[in-house]
Amino acid sequence: MSQEQPNKSEIMPCRLANSEPHPGVSVPPASLRVTACPGSVFYTVMKRALDIGVSALFLVLFCWLYVLIALLVKLTSHGPILYVQTRVGAGGRHFPFLKFRSMVKDADDMKAEIEHLNEADGPVFKIKNDPRVTPIGRVLRKFSLDELPQFVNVLLGHMSLVGPRPPLPTEVEKYGEREWRRLTVRPGITCLWQINGRSEVSFDEWMEMDLDYIRRRSLWLDLCILIKTIPAVIACRGAC
Repeated sequence: MSQEQPNKSEIMPCRLANSEPHPGVSVPPASLRVTACPGSVFYTVMKRALDIGVSALFLVLFCWLYVLIALLVKLTSHGPILYVQTRVGAGGRHFPFLKFRSMVKDADDMKAEIEHLNEADGPVFKIKNDPRVTPIGRVLRKFSLDELPQFVNVLLGHMSLVGPRPPLPTEVEKYGEREWRRLTVRPGITCLWQINGRSEVSFDEWMEMDLDYIRRRSLWLDLCILIKTIPAVIACRGAC
């Protein structure tokens, strides 16, 4: 009897008998079959070229800003300058997600104590006035300056300039098939969610925006999102 073979374009859990998934990869539950969303060769090549060109240029032109922020973080609070966190990228692959540290040292260890203050719905954790955020961290977050190291992530190929924001592995564990489809493309620094309210948007609306981007993605849409990100950041709408 012939057995139906899964489509090669589908993301399937890579589990063998008596084995566990690779620790650096998140896989969907065995009950899910998530169809990948590859773009055209032209779009893929041009998008990567745009990522490399813009991120490299930005890092060179604003290296002075990186140095200034690094000094402010180091001089105003105890701890490292960068906050490195494991996030989940395309295909469930884990990568080191870079940010300027905006919270007190060991903030992750304090999360359990303030879990009850979570103001977000869905499998995410957000507090508008998070007590772990440092004074300089509030300024960095307000203007999204803490996100600047992610241009390094883009240059290294972990992320793109435009794409769904990368989730935490603990959030992905709670994903259903709809949410898993966000991981069929490379995550980005900015996206439709970023320019349409961010933390003011519900989890369901956020997911729909990401799926809408995946369905419609093109160089033109990417450029429109990049241009609209500038006034959205200046206006600080939804920043927390």
